[in-house]
Amino acid sequence: MRNLLRLLTVVVTILTLASTHSPSHAGLTGRIVVAGYGPELPVMQDLGRAFERSHPGTAIDFQWDKNVKAVELVKGGDATIAVTDRPDLALKMTPVAWDGLAVVVNFANPVREVTTAQVKDLFTGKITHWSDLDAGDQKVEVLARTPEDNVQPGFEVSLGITGRIRASGKPVRTDEKALRFVSGRDGAITMISLASALKAQEDGIPVRILTVDKIEPGPPTVKSGAYKIRRPVLLLTKQQPDPLTEAFIKFAGSLEGQAILQPTFVPHLSGQFEVLTPPAQLADDPVAPVGRPRT
Repeated sequence: MRNLLRLLTVVVTILTLASTHSPSHAGLTGRIVVAGYGPELPVMQDLGRAFERSHPGTAIDFQWDKNVKAVELVKGGDATIAVTDRPDLALKMTPVAWDGLAVVVNFANPVREVTTAQVKDLFTGKITHWSDLDAGDQKVEVLARTPEDNVQPGFEVSLGITGRIRASGKPVRTDEKALRFVSGRDGAITMISLASALKAQEDGIPVRILTVDKIEPGPPTVKSGAYKIRRPVLLLTKQQPDPLTEAFIKFAGSLEGQAILQPTFVPHLSGQFEVLTPPAQLADDPVAPVGRPRT
């Protein structure tokens, strides 16, 4: 009898310790669907796998295609989270990262530095020859990007030139194809994700990233906002998301989540921005900020 009591005491102690030290998300189970159509998919998949490992019993599925209307899927209840760079007045948004956008030219082009005004003029057709920038007689060849990759729309919004880019040829979707085009044509210029541009330079691809307004594009200047050609990576949800969705968004903003985002994107200023429903003026102001600093 005494041995039985001792055994029961041990069992109760073990169960008590287990319940005391178990993580707060132990009872969190279920499935969410993350929808999008841009270049964020590989990073979001890594984020989803890491979340599933730390939250057994959960599943993060993806609905991702160039024809996916992610925001509408969330509104209609067919997806839980939309990954985009544009806010929507009906949804709650959480900024989790920045995507710096590099202005890239051929390495043989002597231009190394431009102003924001010159970037606008190059892409909208006001500057048609590099001689206007004392850089030879080549014609400026603007390579456009397809709308579904998020790069060109974000680029246009950051510069206030939405719908005004004058391209020289057929648009391309991926950064790889854009780099291939620019590296083979002396007069070419395009915009790509800064992470792709920096990697291309490391790999010896003959392209140059232009400095804009004397600001060197890089993670520190993108994060601080000193380099202004950037787009936000936003997670959009219903106004009152379920606990699993809230947990995933919190994970994306955690140190672990931000470390997963970092190789491709610039982590957001964690803890300094609120989760906001965008103010009404965002609908009419394409360059309005996506969050406001805490006071």
